[in-house]
Amino acid sequence: MRILQSLRFSLYQSNNSSHPSTICLPTTLFGPFNSSTQKRWKKPLVSAQTRLEDRTRDTQLDKLTTQLTKLDNIFKLHDLMSQRKRGPFVSVQIMSRWRKLAGLNVGIGAFVHHYPHVFEVFIHPVKRNLCCRITMKMLNLIKEEENAMKQCELETVLRIKRLLMMSVNGTLHVHALRLVRRELGLPEDFRDSILGKYSKDFKLVDLEVVSLVERDENLGLAEIEKWREKEYREKWLNEFETRYAFPINFPTGFKIERGFRDKLKNWQRLPYVKPYEIKELVRVRTCGGVERYEKRAVGILHEFLSLTVGKMVEVERLAHFRRDLAMEVNVRELLLKHPGIFYISTKGNTQTVFLREAHNKGCLVESNPIYDVRRKMLNLVLLGRRCTKELHATKESDSDNVVCEVKEDVKGDGVSVI
Repeated sequence: MRILQSLRFSLYQSNNSSHPSTICLPTTLFGPFNSSTQKRWKKPLVSAQTRLEDRTRDTQLDKLTTQLTKLDNIFKLHDLMSQRKRGPFVSVQIMSRWRKLAGLNVGIGAFVHHYPHVFEVFIHPVKRNLCCRITMKMLNLIKEEENAMKQCELETVLRIKRLLMMSVNGTLHVHALRLVRRELGLPEDFRDSILGKYSKDFKLVDLEVVSLVERDENLGLAEIEKWREKEYREKWLNEFETRYAFPINFPTGFKIERGFRDKLKNWQRLPYVKPYEIKELVRVRTCGGVERYEKRAVGILHEFLSLTVGKMVEVERLAHFRRDLAMEVNVRELLLKHPGIFYISTKGNTQTVFLREAHNKGCLVESNPIYDVRRKMLNLVLLGRRCTKELHATKESDSDNVVCEVKEDVKGDGVSVI
């Protein structure tokens, strides 16, 4: 220390002697004994974002999300094309304006040419410009999906009734149902074809609120209860172990830390208010209230995903049901706390949550008619530019027998109708 102090003093004198007109402050040398500020180790912040980044990835569900994003973009383009009144086709120049509306990262021309089994590009016989229309294969599958929705109409009514039975006041917003219309297998005009048709079951309180006329206690059995009964009978487990348990299926490569198994075992035994039970909500400030409240939210999310067609839904759309279903929690953080039950995929522009027990190798364990049709659509999209010889043969045969009639009385900025 004396040596360091002498060095500082000598430097201070040399600075003052060389520059007498200026005042030079003593310089502090670097060393382990002269640091005036103490640096403390800070515990890393654990939040929903950090858990999302550090989670164990499921490559199969991520791949499925990427494929379904392409199919969703095609559905958006089809909706935009069907809104045009000029005819069953649209010019590629007009479609280029829909890039942001369809959520595409590439140009419309490149996207359309990449899927020749879905989009048919041809030259207009009068305007001589590039036009696009949906192929007959895709149109037949869209009609098949509509027929499947009509056949499963009674099952769709039961889904909505169960959602209303899970809500606190027996009401839901129509706007929230409209956001998850495809996930629930609802038709586009479900307000008239479902809610208006079955007036004995549903009642419109306001223009945007639907309520349940009468509860049906036969529908009060959740899907998780069927799994618990099966586990109790087949595996001869104790009722105390399976009464409030959930199926756990961790992704490949999931690291189990010390003490995790004991915490999971205690959580599985923790009692909670089940989704369809009418009881007072658990007070958070009571003993074990936070854990029981969160487990009730997990049960509601599990039942909600079980009611969907593909056992998946976007995380942002779940936020529209938080108040009606009494889930005043951070939904994304709650989903990340239970990686053995739910999985969040960040592929695409949104975050999608999957029910892990319902999927196996990127497919549903138990399929349904609507899902089967959508799987056919996905397979048609995944063909890409393969197997296009048949398409060229059909185009040549159709071009020889085409008779064009142009309707000149229709006005607009689009292409003339043939």
